[in-house]
Amino acid sequence: MRAGDDVDSLDKATKDFVAARPQLFGIAYRVLGSTVEAEDTLQEAWVRWQNADRAKVVEPAAFLATMTTRLAINTAQSARVRREAYVGPWLPEPVDTSTDPQLGAERAEAVELAVLQLLEKLNPVERAAYVLREAFDYPYGQIAEILETSQANTRQLVSRARKHLAAERGERVSRSEHQRLLEVFLTAAQTGDLRALEEVLAADVVSYSDGGGARGASKIPVVGRSRVAKYLLAFAPRFWPGSRVRRVEANGRPALLVQVDEDTQVLLSIDVSADGIDRIMWVMNPAKLSRYVESLAP
Repeated sequence: MRAGDDVDSLDKATKDFVAARPQLFGIAYRVLGSTVEAEDTLQEAWVRWQNADRAKVVEPAAFLATMTTRLAINTAQSARVRREAYVGPWLPEPVDTSTDPQLGAERAEAVELAVLQLLEKLNPVERAAYVLREAFDYPYGQIAEILETSQANTRQLVSRARKHLAAERGERVSRSEHQRLLEVFLTAAQTGDLRALEEVLAADVVSYSDGGGARGASKIPVVGRSRVAKYLLAFAPRFWPGSRVRRVEANGRPALLVQVDEDTQVLLSIDVSADGIDRIMWVMNPAKLSRYVESLAP
């Protein structure tokens, strides 16, 4: 092979990878819940793609998706061990989906923070099957090939994931209702209105604070309408004064970025069902926050 052929081959490999990259990142991020781990996975996929016998690859995008999914599954298996040692509740790393339709994919629910958190309870293969089917509408046959299993087993994997999510989440509300309840929640939390808080919280609401040991976040979830409401009122005098609230989007849903001067304190996101706010997620880990803030449009 001539030197020029090598250059042409690598140039085509680069173009194929760049074209597939948005979807590859979307797969890896949903399987892992971490932008850092997703980027590391794509870096490994790029190295392997360069070293692959690409002349035998008929469909580069399909080949890259298969490789990325398998690498993400391997990473997820080791990540489970690390997260068991995480200080306090672990929440997925938020991403800004407001300007990236590819990351939202065809079905946005599969990128929501609450969904990604619930998917952590699945094994990595179940999670990958769900992501490929629900986020990217892959045919069962193709998912089976990627996961090296049968179509029947693939259907079972996706079915188990769906049942798990259905058991943990009630019927969702519209985006406008989600936004309305978020604003009501914010006002009630800032003003210390206990009655208003209890009116928007579901009976079995859970509040999760992810500080990763770096901030004064609660190290255990707070459960139940009365306890969560009183918990919010207890820290309100120390938390809200002097803060600035910025309306943003995180993982396909409206969210709030709370800042004091130039220091970002928390990304606040909620999950809402027909029963009210049933999940409150406070991302306070500085590493997760800094990457999210850097990704926002000015």
